[in-house]
Amino acid sequence: MTLSDTTPSWKKLSLYAVTWPIFVDSVLRMMLGTVDVFMLSRISDKATGAVGLANEIIYFCILMFGFVGVGTSVVVSQYIGAGRKEEASRISALAISMNLIFGILVSIALVGFGESLLHLLHLNPEQIEIASHYLRIIGGFIWVEALSYAVSSVIRSRGNTKGVMFVTLGVNMVHIAGNYLLIFGNLGFPEWGITGAAISTVVSRLLGIIVLFILLYRTVRIRRKDYVTWNGSYAKQILSIGLPAAGEHISWQSQYLMIISFVNMIGITALNTHVYVMNISNYFMALGLAIGVGTEIIVGQMVGAGEMKAAYRRLMRSLKFSFLFTLAIVGVAVIFRHQLMGMFTKDPEIIAAGAGIFLLSIVLEPGRTFNTVVINSLRAAGDARFPVLAGVISMWGVSVPLAYLLGIHFGIGLLGIWIAFTVDEWLRGLMMLLRWRSRVWEKKALVKPASASDHGAGIQA
Repeated sequence: MTLSDTTPSWKKLSLYAVTWPIFVDSVLRMMLGTVDVFMLSRISDKATGAVGLANEIIYFCILMFGFVGVGTSVVVSQYIGAGRKEEASRISALAISMNLIFGILVSIALVGFGESLLHLLHLNPEQIEIASHYLRIIGGFIWVEALSYAVSSVIRSRGNTKGVMFVTLGVNMVHIAGNYLLIFGNLGFPEWGITGAAISTVVSRLLGIIVLFILLYRTVRIRRKDYVTWNGSYAKQILSIGLPAAGEHISWQSQYLMIISFVNMIGITALNTHVYVMNISNYFMALGLAIGVGTEIIVGQMVGAGEMKAAYRRLMRSLKFSFLFTLAIVGVAVIFRHQLMGMFTKDPEIIAAGAGIFLLSIVLEPGRTFNTVVINSLRAAGDARFPVLAGVISMWGVSVPLAYLLGIHFGIGLLGIWIAFTVDEWLRGLMMLLRWRSRVWEKKALVKPASASDHGAGIQA
């Protein structure tokens, strides 16, 4: 038996090796929406604002798909850490099938009710037609992203984060090329504008999921019958993590969409500014998310192996690193805030407003990263219900009323709304840290380490 056979799986993983491909992958995924916003800004700010809001709805749906992805990542990581790899493969197949069915249902809903949702968000009538057309095309194929999310989670949970990153890189290259050809009609292609951007997004995602499945079968041994074999115990474990995660995501995104309606009440300039700033801020969030997911994979395997003290120390080290690194990155971005805004628009009013919000990011983004990293580790340990409860209280009890009070009632505008975001992120982050330090999560592991005999039985099953 070789050293690699006897070494626990979590000891083979380093945070840096796992995290940097996740960060690059997250940035590349965000670029799918940002590239559309950037290229369409060459047409008009009105088109950009409409597509930006449609992308917020799409992003909300993608977060919904994450509830199976998060549950899968945690459960598979714990089973791998416990030495029960055969069961981890069966869980992976079940999760992929669950997310595909969910994605198809969401696609049907977006095509049928997308325009009604845009009316509820108080979008300017001039922009509703633009946004609804874009949303129908992207929404009709959003099931592809649901499938991609599940397959990516399975591959990552086994430590293969680089493979997913390279697939996403390829998707982005196809998307950028497609936008260049179909938005502006270059090289003899038809000039389809917003329709071209949507078609380019769909085609690139379809190609991406094909490559992800090839990578999946090179990483994991999954039998075809496992995709259609229902196992209630496995599904319950996935949902015990995934549903609370979904609850938190739904709470965050729904309060965010509520706050977007406040932004729309302020005016079109405020909406366009918010879309541009948010597209840049998403890259700051990607850093915290990557460190959070990387730590989640390692902590999940540690918890599965029963190494609670090692898991506690791993989170605290990750938290310190993520906080300081995010602060440094945002600090550099703030120096060039006017130039960053100038990449999207030449409107001096939008640039000035966006630059002011960037100054606030010095406080906001470290708090957001703080919050994200700890929540992911709590979930990895099986403690999934507390984050959603604390999140609902903070988001709907603090963020929404404070955004309306500062942004609308006191007339501070968009800056007041971003102050509300900042207060919410820091409040939730501190609550998550107190929960982690209480060590309650140590009693919530989903699986116990397998003995040699148990492991052998699992392989024969």
